[in-house]
Amino acid sequence: METISYIVLVPMVYLAAAIFIIGTTVRLIKIFKAPKHPTTLQIFPAKKPAWLWALHDTFLFPTVRRHKPVLWVFLILFHICLLLLIIGHLELFGEFEVLQIIPHEIFLGKGLVGLLTAISLLYFLFRRFRSPVRDLSVPEDYYLLILLFLIVLFGSQMDWARNWYYYETMSVEDYRTYLGSLITFEPYLPESVTESGHAFMLVLHVFLANLFLIFFPFSQVMHSFLSLPMNKLRRG
Repeated sequence: METISYIVLVPMVYLAAAIFIIGTTVRLIKIFKAPKHPTTLQIFPAKKPAWLWALHDTFLFPTVRRHKPVLWVFLILFHICLLLLIIGHLELFGEFEVLQIIPHEIFLGKGLVGLLTAISLLYFLFRRFRSPVRDLSVPEDYYLLILLFLIVLFGSQMDWARNWYYYETMSVEDYRTYLGSLITFEPYLPESVTESGHAFMLVLHVFLANLFLIFFPFSQVMHSFLSLPMNKLRRG
């Protein structure tokens, strides 16, 4: 188990990060180097400033809100929770005073954010089993949603244990020691990380997150990097 933990928590993390960074960069370069279309892609009436309306279209999903209000609610909920989870993971690297607008330790919401994220992903997954969405879905859609759900589930389980069951064999400082050692390329696994009651959940969480990072540059999720510039083109 120690060997597997080390492989997943150290070399696989470096491999996944390298593939994610290099793969995403190469794909973005190819996209932006592609010949520009000679005609405009504008499909909305011109509204100024265009960038402001592009931000509105990118982050508020107005078309979805008009036609599929229930889906829109879950989309907004998912993206808010995702932002909070990203902030929580940043806090595992160190303390950032700017993130303490609402005072908290790490992961605002005491486990509720992870629960709401998991519920949102289950909604996205189950709606793909019904027509017409089922007819438009491909295996990659199911793979990504199941993978994201499991990442959130195993990661949240550790947060739930800490907040709801007061099971605190792994402290925030242990995580910071581990992640800090990865950044400085001097990997070190504290004993509390590898031998705690939640070590197995941590390894599963990181393993699945590594798979997502490796797959990301080659998946349709890459659209997340392009949604803002595409909406800008549509706005003129």
